[in-house]
Amino acid sequence: MKLTSKAAYQEAWAEALNSPEAFWDKVAKEYSWHKPWDKVCSGDFNSLDIKWFEGASLNITENCLDRHLETRGDKTAIIWEANDPNEKEICLTYKELHADVCRFSNVLKDQGVQKGDRVVFYMSMVPELLTGVLACARIGAIHSVVFGGFSAQALAGRVNDCEAKIVVTCDEAFRGGKTIALKAITDEALESCPGVEKVLVRERTGAKVTYKEGRDHKLMELLKDASTTCEPTEMNAEDPLFILYTSGSTGTPKGLMHTTAGYMVWAGFTFENVFQMEENDTYWCSADIGWITGHSYITYGPLLKGATTLMFEGVPTYPAADRFWDVIDKYKVTHFYTAPTAIRALMACDIELVRKHDLSSLKVLGSVGEPINEEAWEWYHKEVGKERCPIVDTWWQTETGGIMISSLAGVTESVPAHATLPMPGIQPLLVDAEGKEVSGSPAEGNLCIEKPWPGIARTIWGNHDRYKETYFTTYPGRYFTGDGAKRDSESRYRITGRVDDVINVSGHRIGTAEVEDAINEHENIIESAVVGFPHEIKGQGIYAYVICQDSSKIEGENIQKELNAHITKMIGPIAKADCVQVVSGLPKTRSGKIMRRILRKIAAKDTGDLGDISTLLNPEVVDEIKKGAGL
Repeated sequence: MKLTSKAAYQEAWAEALNSPEAFWDKVAKEYSWHKPWDKVCSGDFNSLDIKWFEGASLNITENCLDRHLETRGDKTAIIWEANDPNEKEICLTYKELHADVCRFSNVLKDQGVQKGDRVVFYMSMVPELLTGVLACARIGAIHSVVFGGFSAQALAGRVNDCEAKIVVTCDEAFRGGKTIALKAITDEALESCPGVEKVLVRERTGAKVTYKEGRDHKLMELLKDASTTCEPTEMNAEDPLFILYTSGSTGTPKGLMHTTAGYMVWAGFTFENVFQMEENDTYWCSADIGWITGHSYITYGPLLKGATTLMFEGVPTYPAADRFWDVIDKYKVTHFYTAPTAIRALMACDIELVRKHDLSSLKVLGSVGEPINEEAWEWYHKEVGKERCPIVDTWWQTETGGIMISSLAGVTESVPAHATLPMPGIQPLLVDAEGKEVSGSPAEGNLCIEKPWPGIARTIWGNHDRYKETYFTTYPGRYFTGDGAKRDSESRYRITGRVDDVINVSGHRIGTAEVEDAINEHENIIESAVVGFPHEIKGQGIYAYVICQDSSKIEGENIQKELNAHITKMIGPIAKADCVQVVSGLPKTRSGKIMRRILRKIAAKDTGDLGDISTLLNPEVVDEIKKGAGL
């Protein structure tokens, strides 16, 4: 159902609100099903027994691949652009992608993977990551992609949590001018993962790596001999499709579990309507498949709609800071979807790096991962879009499965730094700290969602109680997003950022507790408190306040280097602290709770009003911390 006018959007939003069963029944009928549903939707945010298209059966890869073969078989499905611009690209038609997915499916089956088994992918952005994910879906296995920047310890935790049977990795990964030793990191992780039976290795750099006899196999050799025919496994609508881990406000990452039918319908519906692609357009999302954006808007969403989707192995600044613009020019990209962090970093470079490329093919620009500031929005609009491309500033989360609030490109209004309007089926509301709805417009508050939608994650893998506690106890009967937002006089939403103990670093959600746990492992650290602070490139940086056991051991910046080495080992380099301040104590209430709002304000160099500190157990420490921060 493609909404091509503002009136059509308004009509759809009203229908999805007033007659959700009829609306989603109509949308879902665009896809291929083995068996239709008995009931479109059931459950609520109190029971948390949410189901969509119950009783139906399907296979999502039939909708991504098989149903396109007759009409789009020779159309390019995937364009793969290597890290090195001199390496030849790979283009796969829908027929070729279908064959490659079948090959990978048969390899997984030959390795003993069955319906319901978990397969972890710890890879770089090579084509086999995408075909492997789809292969799991084709045979009914549950895929869990772990971003290639995570450490061995972080990988092991995720492998063990989902009890994965197989890990698929690369010998090494190219990333800009560096290589990342993925197989060596995998080997280290698997020392504490007794449940893993097989490791499939995609050779990428040709580096010499260790193969454990009986466990490790060369993926490309297995694929070469595999059949290109594999019948799709019939899946129930609510069968798990994938598990994707995201940081939370407590130490251990949460394995969000998405189911097959609801996720499919939501990913396809949101992709079609937000981006408004036409048949011969070329779409590029610059994310990594290790994050939800890469699941929904590199893989499933575009393929469900028969689009041409570009997959990029590299980084925006390699071999030069015009790589993004070079790729757009090379492939005549029409729809470009990236993160504000990348936009801000490229803004700081010579503007001629943008202007020397032909960007006239662009029709639509997108922003994802974090709120985009107005300066970056205006630069993106003027210099990249040449003031003729609508910008879709999309707000959504791993938990939501797909875009929740966004303009529809060329259909509804784009407003600088505003996500604007909710998708049909989404009922946002703002609440105050006590849970009372903030009515009217303009308004500001904590962003909640009133009713379930098809793409919502059904649970945290193996821990439904944590799912309930994390998202539905702060404001009972509502999904609490963890974000704050403003609603203007036209009822358009602007996301203001996290209000919980999660930091959004370059679009990646990092739990403060997870970073604190890593820091506290250091032998010289007694206690730590981690907060986010404004960062001109990343959006938010990580600021760590630490209490040392022996301050005489601290020399210059060594403490920051040492702590970041600990963080890198336990989580990965994405969670490194940007600032470390040694303190003698942390501001605490008499019940022992750290007053993070004070630490956030100091980290942000905002000490105008720290609020009432007289009730603190140790109010004197606040002045000491301010002085140490140069305030």
